[in-house]
Amino acid sequence: LICWLFDRPLDQAAHLLKNKFAKKPSVLEANIKVMTDGYNYGNNIHASVSTYRIETKSAKKGFYTDVNGNRATALGLIAASEKSGLPLFLGSYPITPASDILHELAKRKDLGVKVVQAEDEIAGICTAIGASFAGNLAATSTSGPGLALKSEAIGLAVMAELPLVIIDVQRGGPSTGLPTKSEQTDLLQALYGRNGESPVVVLAASTPTNCFDMAFVASKIALEHMTPVILLTDAFIANGSSAWRIPEMEEYPEIHPQYVYNDLLKDNWKPYKRNPETNVRYWAIPGTEGFMHRLGGLEKDCITSAISTDPANHQKMTDMRQAKIDYIANEIPELEILGNPEADLLVVGWGGTYGHLYSAVESMNAIGKKVAMVHFNYINPMPKNTEEILRRYKKVVVCELNNGQFATQLCAKIPGLTNVSRFNKVQGQPFMVSELTDHFSKLMEE
Repeated sequence: LICWLFDRPLDQAAHLLKNKFAKKPSVLEANIKVMTDGYNYGNNIHASVSTYRIETKSAKKGFYTDVNGNRATALGLIAASEKSGLPLFLGSYPITPASDILHELAKRKDLGVKVVQAEDEIAGICTAIGASFAGNLAATSTSGPGLALKSEAIGLAVMAELPLVIIDVQRGGPSTGLPTKSEQTDLLQALYGRNGESPVVVLAASTPTNCFDMAFVASKIALEHMTPVILLTDAFIANGSSAWRIPEMEEYPEIHPQYVYNDLLKDNWKPYKRNPETNVRYWAIPGTEGFMHRLGGLEKDCITSAISTDPANHQKMTDMRQAKIDYIANEIPELEILGNPEADLLVVGWGGTYGHLYSAVESMNAIGKKVAMVHFNYINPMPKNTEEILRRYKKVVVCELNNGQFATQLCAKIPGLTNVSRFNKVQGQPFMVSELTDHFSKLMEE
């Protein structure tokens, strides 16, 4: 029936069936008959006003598979482990809709992956922090309620300045909320949901296949900048699947953890000895001769690394931890304008709303209504050209599956933005393209 509806030749589908059932001629014959009858059925009853022709697109050669967002996230962590030369450790606790990451990585002992299913969310992240201190690429996976429980331990990783990847597959909230539905309501929790000045990197994946890339990037940033990184996905892209070309690892950059080196001993090395350009402290793996040390959750003197309650030192360490995150803006890609760059209306999105927003912008431009779009994968720090792009357009609409959390962040970081409006939805469901185009049209008419 689908072959008839989309005007596709039956011989291609028959070729696939012949390969699949070559050793079972009776099964092949039955499938060919059913397929032919379905094609004729559509034609005879006029199942649609007309048929549709979808032209074949040329694809880059390689091996393709279907992958959902959770599996892609797990594979991205494995790829980062390979590129960094570090063993991968996941300390986690099952929670909908993130459990598949735990399940997938538990299968990969053949690649040296270690997985601990802990007794609760707090134990899960604390095992990961221990693994990070011991020199592993360490990660933990959860959803919104679990991220809340992990908040104190994330603060410990910030204070100890240890690399850690925290994956939050967002679902409806608050509390246990809507476990099987999708929202973007954890953003401000990821940015600010800890005590004290506790800055972390926050990233967001935009499609099921992009989960692979962003898990890899999250790992690279965590290891090279000695910081926790929170990667936000959501139930929609975590469970949704896309065709994915399995990449060659040569296409991905090397990962270079900032290890200690022997010359630091001449300068009276301490655990918070930093790279003067990036403010990243040097990573001493336990057992490295000459670099014995300890870390903890109490504030340390910026020189001696002894526990310190000195006000000026606390200010300095607070500023250094923030400067370390801010510097990362120099190493992430700038925003790319999609759609029509000459438009008056700019659509802004982040994370898993990408597909719906892009489809809406494309359909608007197809009928002559000029609309541009930018989509954020890097939330904190934001791309360096963010302010310049947002001030370029007469009207900006920020579309989110929450009550305006990213719009609030943009207006806080870029004071004086008067051209920003909001389009929000909190129903546990993704946007519909039709509701987006209707809203964009009204904005353009005002």
